[in-house]
Amino acid sequence: MKVGIDLGGSHIAIGIVDQNGRIREKVEKRLTNVEKKDVTKSIENTITEQVSQFNERYEIEEIGIAIPGWAENGVMIETGNIGIKNYPIIEKLQEKINLPIKIRNDAKCAAMAEHKYGCLQGYDRSLFLTLGTGIGGAVFYHNKLLDAGNKPGYEVGHMVIEKNGIPCTCGRQGCFERYASMKAFKNNLRKALGFDETTRGEQLLDMIRKNKPQNENYETIEKIVSEYIENLSIGIINLINIFEPEIIGIGGSFVYFQDVLLPRLKEKIKLEKKEVIIEAAVLGNDAGIIGAIL
Repeated sequence: MKVGIDLGGSHIAIGIVDQNGRIREKVEKRLTNVEKKDVTKSIENTITEQVSQFNERYEIEEIGIAIPGWAENGVMIETGNIGIKNYPIIEKLQEKINLPIKIRNDAKCAAMAEHKYGCLQGYDRSLFLTLGTGIGGAVFYHNKLLDAGNKPGYEVGHMVIEKNGIPCTCGRQGCFERYASMKAFKNNLRKALGFDETTRGEQLLDMIRKNKPQNENYETIEKIVSEYIENLSIGIINLINIFEPEIIGIGGSFVYFQDVLLPRLKEKIKLEKKEVIIEAAVLGNDAGIIGAIL
């Protein structure tokens, strides 16, 4: 058995993965604002405690960690949406955990899982996007994951789609993820409806599903959804023009909203006369955990 860990901008998901890529047990923890103030300590404690508990029930061979950023030689070099830089996570964890540990970008982990077990199986050219706190990307060409070596590479979330647009955590303006991440979508919806961050994604999804022309907020919700699809399609069409994939898989928290967003996205791409299959991740938000151990 192996432990797969997916570090997100606001949560940590840890699972036991068997040799067939199936998650036997999973624990998720949402980081509080207090924990985010000392996020590296919170990450260390959460992983150490959970691995210790798993060790009581499973024979663990290895740990894999998926991070939203760039890692080199066991060090988290840059993680824009967590705010960690130059953090030697493997060294710190191995002071408490006597197991092999490896680390990789989360979008690439999720893509590898979907390529082996999910929606990208059987395709020679494919593109995978993770839409969550930010936007991550990975590309398969001739059935192989394109790799930039020791550099992050394929950071599609930081492709500019709006000149002089919204400032991004990367230091630029108008980045794709500032307009088309799920965080941007949910925040825009909350703001337009007068809600704060206590309004969870599940509540927003329910509102969209029940949205009818006779509803008070119909036009507001429709406007936000349409703008989101427009921005998402701009970035995706740019990527189609560059990579010409046979299929695009979309993971992250987008999968929870796929019934209200995916059909509209497919229609928008079709109107642009782009012939490409677009599917939600089969493994859902678990793809990062599974891919972390591949």
